[in-house]
Amino acid sequence: MEKQKKGLLFVSCEEAQHICDKAQYDEASLFDKIKLNIRLSWCKVTRAYYKRNVKLTEKIKESDVDCLTPECKENMKKELNKAIQEQAS
Repeated sequence: MEKQKKGLLFVSCEEAQHICDKAQYDEASLFDKIKLNIRLSWCKVTRAYYKRNVKLTEKIKESDVDCLTPECKENMKKELNKAIQEQAS
């Protein structure tokens, strides 16, 4: 499906969803946020997508998930590379 630009301030639903994703991670520009808000004012599909994104972000922030430490990640990477080299030999 091809992305279609609607104009300077009016964006397609797909582009609005992309902007929504960027805004979720604080990567959207002010102009992008303005375009998103215009789209949110009249598009039910984009509003529903936005609401799901907000809920997902809240749930992830609420979760108390322990992530791997950088050292653990590095060790896993070394072990994986070692196993790959052994397989190639």
